Amino acid sequence: MAASRIFGGFRHGLYLFVWAAMLYLPLRGMAQVYATEGQPLEVQQNGQAAQPKDLFSEDSLLRFTLVVNYQRLLKDRGDERQYHTATLSYVENSGTVVTLPLRVMVRGNRRRDATVCRFPPLMLNLIRKKMPAGTIFEGQNKLKLVTHCVGEEYVLREYLVYKVYNLLSEESYRVRLCQVTYQDSIGRRKEEVRYAFLIEDDKAMAKRTKLKLIPGKRIIGMEHLNQLAMARLALFQYMIGNTDWSVPYRHNIDLLAPDSLSVPTPVPFDFDYAGIVGTPYAAPPPELGIKSVKERLYRAYSFPENVHREVVNTFNAHRTPIYAVYRQCESLSKSGLRKTLGYLDEFYSIINNPRKFEREIVKVGERNEKAYVTVRGLK
Repeated sequence: MAASRIFGGFRHGLYLFVWAAMLYLPLRGMAQVYATEGQPLEVQQNGQAAQPKDLFSEDSLLRFTLVVNYQRLLKDRGDERQYHTATLSYVENSGTVVTLPLRVMVRGNRRRDATVCRFPPLMLNLIRKKMPAGTIFEGQNKLKLVTHCVGEEYVLREYLVYKVYNLLSEESYRVRLCQVTYQDSIGRRKEEVRYAFLIEDDKAMAKRTKLKLIPGKRIIGMEHLNQLAMARLALFQYMIGNTDWSVPYRHNIDLLAPDSLSVPTPVPFDFDYAGIVGTPYAAPPPELGIKSVKERLYRAYSFPENVHREVVNTFNAHRTPIYAVYRQCESLSKSGLRKTLGYLDEFYSIINNPRKFEREIVKVGERNEKAYVTVRGLK
């Protein structure tokens, strides 16, 4: 397939479409990402906003306090780790303090390692029977909390990756940025206030999209998925510089479908190994032949010309709101913003250059079809 055919006849129409999208989508895209226009994340929740419909229905900063015995919790990182009794409290818009009982457990794979994360990600197990009516956590059960690990800047960067994919696909995990006050229940650990973010539960995400989760024990290859959705996900992973995913091994990928007979749609998660996030512990597998996670490598197969065309159109149409996700995050450092925008510029220079697209995407996809490099250790 010649890349020139992808970018030839429709180029003029595409430019007109993108220009129109740039006029319309910035406002629409930013409205999806930031509920309160013109306010930094730190001041969006001051008790003035209307009560949200549910935890993930708005993007204002959620502040809460998590009280637990951190000495016991942070030491319990093994394979046989347990839940620890805790309390979560936050202030409602009315000024009322709401306190919820829950259980907390260390979670994760690499980030559970104490040599990697000083403060590992957590699983919050809320107790529905003891939850007051009307709380923003109503209806929630188990929630993943991504913590500061090695630095809050990386929390923000990974959070924003989820927000970008929300723009591209409804079949995606919603997230909520938080500022958590960590209080030790026995007073032996100094109080910390750090950024974190909550991730929508997988069952809740499936219910919201009116689809069902496909059990992980079913091995399904990329070629058996919805091809447009698979191509979009693959180009997204290439955009953010992420190779830490696998469809058949169900590594950082969930599959959704209306029923067991329908073609599934892939949903990505866990982006701490993405080049656009840039965590210091992230390193690519040696099998891939790249030296840094910031070095992009396309990990999917090739797709029909019309599918490539539609996906390129989608990313071009969303370019302005994607950039706005980062530009509107005032908590992101200036250097982090500059590097991120430059990284995105490189991606767009590739997909909009026929020769580069042919070399970096089409030809690599064709090679992957013939001899796909399987990364060892995926489970």
